[in-house]
Amino acid sequence: MASSLLRSPNISSTTITTPSLPAFSSKPAPASFRFPPCRHRSTSLRGQSLRLSCSVSDHSPLPPHSIRPRRPEYIPNRISDPNYVRVFDTTLRDGEQSPGATLTSKEKLDIARQLAKLGVDIIEAGFPAASKDDFEAVKTIAETVGNAVDENGYVPVICGLSRCNKKDIETAWEAVKYAKRPRIHTFIATSDIHLEYKLKKSKAEVIEIARNMVKFARSLGCEDVEFSPEDAGRSEREFLYEILGEVIKAGATTLNIPDTVGITLPVEFGQLITDLKANTPGIENVIISTHCQNDLGLSTANTLSGAHAGARQVEVTINGIGERAGNASLEEVVMAIKCRGDHVLGGLYTGIDTRHIVMTSKMVEDYTGMQTQPHKAIVGANAFAHESGIHQDGMLKHKGTYEIICPEEIGLERSNDAGIVLGKLSGRHALKDRLTELGYELDEEQLSTIFWRFKSVAERKKRVTDADIIALVSDEVFQPEAVWKLLDIQITCGTLGLSTATVKLAGVDGKEHTACSMGTGPVDSAYKAVDLIVKEPATLLEYSMNAVTEGIDAIATTRVLIRGNNSYSSTNAITGEEVQRTFSGIGAGMDIVVSSVKAYVGALNKMLDFKENSPAKIPSQNNKVPA
Repeated sequence: MASSLLRSPNISSTTITTPSLPAFSSKPAPASFRFPPCRHRSTSLRGQSLRLSCSVSDHSPLPPHSIRPRRPEYIPNRISDPNYVRVFDTTLRDGEQSPGATLTSKEKLDIARQLAKLGVDIIEAGFPAASKDDFEAVKTIAETVGNAVDENGYVPVICGLSRCNKKDIETAWEAVKYAKRPRIHTFIATSDIHLEYKLKKSKAEVIEIARNMVKFARSLGCEDVEFSPEDAGRSEREFLYEILGEVIKAGATTLNIPDTVGITLPVEFGQLITDLKANTPGIENVIISTHCQNDLGLSTANTLSGAHAGARQVEVTINGIGERAGNASLEEVVMAIKCRGDHVLGGLYTGIDTRHIVMTSKMVEDYTGMQTQPHKAIVGANAFAHESGIHQDGMLKHKGTYEIICPEEIGLERSNDAGIVLGKLSGRHALKDRLTELGYELDEEQLSTIFWRFKSVAERKKRVTDADIIALVSDEVFQPEAVWKLLDIQITCGTLGLSTATVKLAGVDGKEHTACSMGTGPVDSAYKAVDLIVKEPATLLEYSMNAVTEGIDAIATTRVLIRGNNSYSSTNAITGEEVQRTFSGIGAGMDIVVSSVKAYVGALNKMLDFKENSPAKIPSQNNKVPA
């Protein structure tokens, strides 16, 4: 039994003194993915003692929370294990509503595949009625990721959001029905302020709409329907009990309770879940879910409070991105449950493979262009950095003195712990091994491209760090489909006159285009030269640059945010209003001008891709739409 519980080949002894462990998977990690063992001590599990001793390093005990229980069989309206918490990721829907976070269809598919590796139970792939591009992206994810069943029988539920009207619901079903486990998520506002000013409807009218639309969703053949009373945090309790009871009778399988404006405190949100459990007729036949916004910085705390009170689905996003101040962060909620679920939360656990957290976070950061703050919990650049002398002394003596999570557990390996130093003499195999250790799985074409970029950098830097490698991967792999590709650039600048730039781009047909322009500086002149070729006017909204490592020879990463001067808009899922889209781009290189132009071309490519795939709204099969 002991050997089946432990994944490290270097375990030297095991002592277990608890009789009440859950069933754990005995399958090893895939051979193609190698994760370093964790290095911290922990001495309890489910309130009982558990001591694991390892011999992998000086401070290498494996914590009990790195052992993953089996995922219960998926049944829409119930969970066989009362301690299991489903993770509903809405990065591709709510997360994409962040200003500047526009994603292409390819990027959405890449993120969906990564979320499946992470092991999320439900992927809310988008709002299919928003645009043709949104519809096609959700449909593609349903057809591919939604049918990729792994050896353990796991496949994520693919969910589409819809407002409470037939047109939205039909469109959502047409997009998600190709998945092995499709779900429709429909919502309508229930707070007094929304009823009076936004919907202009009575409570009785809202109940009737909600009931009928849940029935309609079920009538299409969808057996998994989620209903959300928007702004539940500010809604009257008695009204919530009534409307939720009605949608349960209509066939809803999950009831999502959103704190839409992030106004509740953890004690209030937990009590809300408790009250709903006690007073909603039929609540025992459905799953209760949480969706907490972060306007007061309490989204993670509120989500955990809701789970502790009985919610068994948590709605989250990678890096906490989303409307306004964002959503509950997947990595924070999952790691809090993993670290404290046994001790404080009554034995709660999830099916997330936390070793993919860093890779997923980095992918979302690069694709959306939304940089993670350095002190962001779990995935921030400073999350495992120690500068204080007292802290450093403790860390040198025992890493557990100042770290409650070992970085390896989320897929991060400290660069100063790595045994191999990469430089100009390093070969393809060494680079491939390092990429695998960092969590990247690249095909041969991608590896070949990264290798030659790596060799170019290594010729100019004595030592290539993990941060350099990650920047190169981001610049080559995490890029939109190329409508235009930068080939060459030549800059003349200084104090003697205006800067001049000559830029050569290749179009999608392979034809080369060259333009020259002058500007107030090297970046300005280069961007103007790009504009002469692309002929798609855009306004630069944001420009930022960072060095990924210290030193004058560091790789620079550039992020830009642009808005097209022509109309680029889509429908906001919550308000129903047309919103003007912005587009981000990233670039990396040892030359800051080259990095800047790559970022700008990347943003333009996103904008052009959006234009090509969003000519019109999705037509409805039924023109009779309730108000």
